[in-house]
Amino acid sequence: MENVLLIIHLFLAMGLILAVLLQRSEGGGLGIGGGGGGNAGRAPQSAMGKLTWLLGAAFIVTSISLTIIVARNTAGASVIDRLSDAPVTAPVGDSSTPSGESLLPPTADDNAPLVPAGE
Repeated sequence: MENVLLIIHLFLAMGLILAVLLQRSEGGGLGIGGGGGGNAGRAPQSAMGKLTWLLGAAFIVTSISLTIIVARNTAGASVIDRLSDAPVTAPVGDSSTPSGESLLPPTADDNAPLVPAGE
């Protein structure tokens, strides 16, 4: 059921994107520009506008349905609970990690000479 609903959700998302992109531009995005004087009322919705609202409502319904299905399948376990069940331990004697004694980078005195001994 979850997979079927997820596929429908994806098709609705693609359809919603196409419906928005195919709509006729009315200009003055976000209310910028455009007079607003005598024609402040909205024109009746076109068929494409109604289709966009329908796809948007169906997308929200499938989103909520998927959320409910996934919440039921988690069996009430938290991610934090699952992480605390199996603690991660570092291997003992691993020399690739610093010991933590000094957080500063090594100096030239701490290391072997940079010039080979034969020269």
